[in-house]
Amino acid sequence: MNFFFVLNGKTFKNMALILITAFFTAWFLYIGNIIYMPAFSTKDGPKAIYKGEKDLALTFNIGWGDEKAEPILDILKKEKVKSATFFLSGSWAERHPDLVARIVKEGYEIGILGYNYEDYTELEDAKIRQDLAKAQVVFKKLNVKGIKLVRAPSGHFDQRTLKIAEQLGYSVVHWSIDSKDWKNPGPREITNNVTRAKKGDIILLHASDSAKQTAKALPAIIKELNRKGLKLVTVSDMIANAETSIKEIK
Repeated sequence: MNFFFVLNGKTFKNMALILITAFFTAWFLYIGNIIYMPAFSTKDGPKAIYKGEKDLALTFNIGWGDEKAEPILDILKKEKVKSATFFLSGSWAERHPDLVARIVKEGYEIGILGYNYEDYTELEDAKIRQDLAKAQVVFKKLNVKGIKLVRAPSGHFDQRTLKIAEQLGYSVVHWSIDSKDWKNPGPREITNNVTRAKKGDIILLHASDSAKQTAKALPAIIKELNRKGLKLVTVSDMIANAETSIKEIK
């Protein structure tokens, strides 16, 4: 038995219109997902580092506050953690020269977190340069030498940020594991977020006053990372003589 489907011109036109609409809707959704993918580097231009090849890097952002940085330094010393990278805003460093000196004295690496807490993707090129230059002046006055790393203050950056940082002699550093300590979800959740890390990961933590639970989570984090046999290094040590992972910026 044969079956035949007969379409009149109007029905065919309606079905074609539906198919075309569906196709373009799917296409725009696909393009939208590409445009808003996390972006870390230009294809042929300067690169942003977010993951290394081996070991593990604990990084701490400090943008403001008077209470949380010192306890975290105390815990690192007590737990015999000799390598970590602190990204400091110039405005915070300016107000806390003693803590900056302690970070340097205890052998930790310092990177720049801009001067003010600014979203670089919303600033003109000249404003980005001005913010970084202002931070440079602060660290020079504090006699902090050899800074090669920058982290975008809000975590947001684009091709312009990468190019400007490179022109000023810096590498932009992101992260592969977000502890989410800035959300204050509880010490246990912060610990769980961090200890899923594997070799090569760069961990984002905070030592600003807004991150109220980081110090409580830190001993358990260190204990678990040690148990997993992950060696803690600075970001610079991680990327020296090793491959780093990048993603293309769109």
